[in-house]
Amino acid sequence: MGEHHGPVVPDPMRAAALDDAAQTLLATWEAAREQSTPRLSAAQLNALIVVEKDEGINLRTLAGRLRMILSSASRLCDRLVAAGLVDRAPGRIDRREIALYLTPYSRQLLDELRASRLALLGSALDRMSPAGRAALVRGLSEFAVAAAESPSDTSRRTA
Repeated sequence: MGEHHGPVVPDPMRAAALDDAAQTLLATWEAAREQSTPRLSAAQLNALIVVEKDEGINLRTLAGRLRMILSSASRLCDRLVAAGLVDRAPGRIDRREIALYLTPYSRQLLDELRASRLALLGSALDRMSPAGRAALVRGLSEFAVAAAESPSDTSRRTA
């Protein structure tokens, strides 16, 4: 009966608690990255993950997904190719485009990163109560859906 149809006002205490928890989660992910891929920057790792999800992606699409200007993405890709992490090949549809693929070495690095990350996260999760773990998974799943529905940031970043 008394439904509220006005704008939802965020609870600053909940947002602050989420911000603190997110910082801890990000620190755990960064620790895993440092253990597994210490020579890779966060931008390089993000590029590898994007290429892994969309093998054969072209440079322009990679730049868009990373929210980078094309020239920055090109330099980033040059560094990945020089490090033996990405291969370039002519595109399947348009041979003038360059398609990007992971190398076996980068696949191994990503596998090691995930194993390290899972070990660190698993250790923390093991110290939580079963109810706390269930609530965390349920809440993060709902958050992922809600965040995906929000307007995206259109700003561009450089490497």
